[in-house]
Amino acid sequence: MLGINLVIKGHPPPAPSRGSPGNLYVCNHRTALDPIVIAIALGRKVSCVTYSVSKLSRFLSPIPAVALTRDRVADAAMIRALLEKGDLVVCPEGTTCREKYLLRFSALFAELSDRIVPVAVNVEQGMFYGTSVRGVKFWDAYYYFMNPRPAYEVSFLERLPEGMTCRGGGKSAVEVANHVQRVLGGALGFECTQLTRKDKYMLLGGNDGMVESMYSKK
Repeated sequence: MLGINLVIKGHPPPAPSRGSPGNLYVCNHRTALDPIVIAIALGRKVSCVTYSVSKLSRFLSPIPAVALTRDRVADAAMIRALLEKGDLVVCPEGTTCREKYLLRFSALFAELSDRIVPVAVNVEQGMFYGTSVRGVKFWDAYYYFMNPRPAYEVSFLERLPEGMTCRGGGKSAVEVANHVQRVLGGALGFECTQLTRKDKYMLLGGNDGMVESMYSKK
């Protein structure tokens, strides 16, 4: 449907039954299309939460895309509410990374669910990169589709055992987030780093990655 070669690996859990909280799919972030492609791979509707994505991008998204506020209490309440409604995709790096590295994972997701499913995402984009640190982020998806043979690989890994969660295993949120990062890094052959979203934008674009900051530079 998207005109890409989509490779799906692994066995995702079934959709939650009525009255049960949704699964929390935690993936690395390669392009803005990641949550949409995961929804296609699952074959069912899921929601996603995003950082600093324009209202237009959220409006055009074929799946519900909710903007995080960076207020920890408000964001936690929002994510809990979305999980009560069904499955949710989060990208705890907070931004895309085109190289074979994983940025530091925000630990908030680990506090909010014990139904955590790591999803390893990789892409092939040989001519154009569907990621940017300057300019209008709205065009990222279009640049990705301009590649002659774009491809996506989505690997659903084993759900975290109860002993590796905050609620069931007594782990700290940071321990869980770091564990998920290592699991995804191992599956992809990527190097795990402690670089943050802000580090990436300051190094590459000279801004903090907020939509408001990027536009104010113009």
